[in-house]
Amino acid sequence: MQTILSPDSTFTSSNNSILQKKLQQKQPLKVIALGDSLVYGYGDFVGGGWVERIRRQWMSPVGEGHVLNNLGVRGDRTRQVSQRLKQEFNCRGELRNRVPDLILLSVGINDSARVGKLEGKLYTDFEDFKQQIAFLLDAAQSLCPILFIGMTPVNEAKMPFMDCLYYNHFDQYRYKEATLQACQQRNIPYLDIFDLWLSRGINWIDTQLGEDGLHPNVSGYQTLFADIMAWSYQQ
Repeated sequence: MQTILSPDSTFTSSNNSILQKKLQQKQPLKVIALGDSLVYGYGDFVGGGWVERIRRQWMSPVGEGHVLNNLGVRGDRTRQVSQRLKQEFNCRGELRNRVPDLILLSVGINDSARVGKLEGKLYTDFEDFKQQIAFLLDAAQSLCPILFIGMTPVNEAKMPFMDCLYYNHFDQYRYKEATLQACQQRNIPYLDIFDLWLSRGINWIDTQLGEDGLHPNVSGYQTLFADIMAWSYQQ
C-alpha cells in the first residue's frame, strides 16, 4: 500500500521509470491536475480547492517540493479535456524539453447531467462517454503515469443547476462505474470519492456542498483534500 506520491509509490504504466526513480530518490516532481470545476476549485474562497491545498502543502518548508499546476476548466466534459490534453501537457514542464511527471485527472461529472428536465437527454450519451473516457485515458497514459480522482456526489434536492442541468446519483453512479472500470483495465489508480462520500450519509454530504448543490463548499474541499492526501492504493 502507498499514500499519494510517497517514496514507495509504484506505477505500472509503460513510461514510469523516471517517475519511479524520482520518487525513490525523493526528488520533486512536475505534476498537472487536469479536469473540470472540481479541479479548478470553484466554491472554495478560502483554500482555493483541493488542488491548491495540495500545492500549498507540497511547497511548504516541510513539504515534498512537488510542482503542481491547476488546469481545471469550469464546465469541461471528457471530450473537452481530451482536446486540450496534449497541448497542456507539452506546455507545463517548466524547463525547455521537459514535460510533467504525473497527471492528476478528474472529469466526468458534467457528462452525467440531464438537460432541461429530470428525465431529459444526457449531456453526454452514456455509450459515447465510455468511448471518450477510454480515449482520454489511453492518450494520457501514453504521456505519463496517471492518478484518477473520482467525482463527488451532488445534492439532488438543489437541482437543476443553472436552471437547466439536472444531476442525480443514479446517473453519476453509472458514469463513475464506467470510469472506474476503464481505469482498472489500464492499471490506473482510481480514488472512488463518490462511494466514499455516500458511505458517510446523505445528510453529511449536504453539509459538504455549496448552495448550487453541485460544487463542494469550503468544508467539502477541505474534506476532499484530506481524502486525497490519505489515499492509499494497491496495484
